[in-house]
Amino acid sequence: MAEPVILVEKTGECALVTLNRPNQMNALSRELRTAIADTVDALEADPDVRVMILTGAGRAFCAGLDLKELGAEGLSGNNNAVTTKDPVTSLSKFSGPIIGGINGVAITGGFELALACDVLIASTEARFADTHARVGIMPGWGLSQKLSRAIGISRAKELSLTGNFLGAQQASDWGLVNRVVEPGDLLSACKALADDMLSVDPRLLPAYKKLIDDGFDRSFGDAMQLEKDVSSAMNSAVSADTVESRREAIRQRGQTQKG
Repeated sequence: MAEPVILVEKTGECALVTLNRPNQMNALSRELRTAIADTVDALEADPDVRVMILTGAGRAFCAGLDLKELGAEGLSGNNNAVTTKDPVTSLSKFSGPIIGGINGVAITGGFELALACDVLIASTEARFADTHARVGIMPGWGLSQKLSRAIGISRAKELSLTGNFLGAQQASDWGLVNRVVEPGDLLSACKALADDMLSVDPRLLPAYKKLIDDGFDRSFGDAMQLEKDVSSAMNSAVSADTVESRREAIRQRGQTQKG
C-alpha cells in the first residue's frame, strides 16, 4: 500500500502537517496539491486545531511543481498544473497561524509555499531558490510580489532574476526567516512557538492574524483606520476585571523572558 502524500499529527491544539513525497523532494504533484487542500479544509473545520506547523519529509521542504507531471500536462488551458488546486490559496483558508518548519530546500513553488506561512523557522540545511526564470515560466502563486515585500525589492530581484540559492543564515540576515536552528531542533522549536501562540487569548489568535494581514494589503493610512475600527469593535467587550486577571500573568512572563 502506497504511503499517503501528506501526514497529519495532532498534539493538543496544534497540527503538524508533513509533505510526504521524500523521494520526489515533496514536489507538488496534482495528488499532493489536492491533499493539501483537503487537509487544510479539514483542519479549519476542526475546532480543536488552532495552529498548524507545515514541514517536509526527507531532505527537502518542497521542490516546487512536479516538473515531470508539468511536462506531461503543459501550462495551457484552465485545468493546468499551476491553476489546479493552488496550494497557496489552500493554505490561506486556515484562519490560525501557520508555522513553516523549513527543513531543506524550498524551490520555486516550494518557495511560494513557504511564503504562504505566517512565520518561518529554518534548519541550517534550508535553502531557498526562485527558478521560475530558469524553467521559463512566470510565478502564479504570489512569489513576484510577496518576496519583495519580505526582503526588499533589490534583494528579491537578485534572487528571482538569477535563480541563485539563498542559504539559511543569509535568509535570516535578510529577514526572510525568523530564526535558524540545528536540524534536530527544528520541530521542537516550531512546537515551542506554537505553544506560545496557543497561550494567548483564543479570540485574538485568528483575529489579530487577520488584522495584520488585512492591514498589510492596504495603504498605511487605511490600515491605521482598519485597526481603529477593529479595536473599537472588539475591545468594547473586554472588561476591566478581565484585564486585571491577566496582568499578573503577563508580568511574570516578562520576568521569565528577560534574556
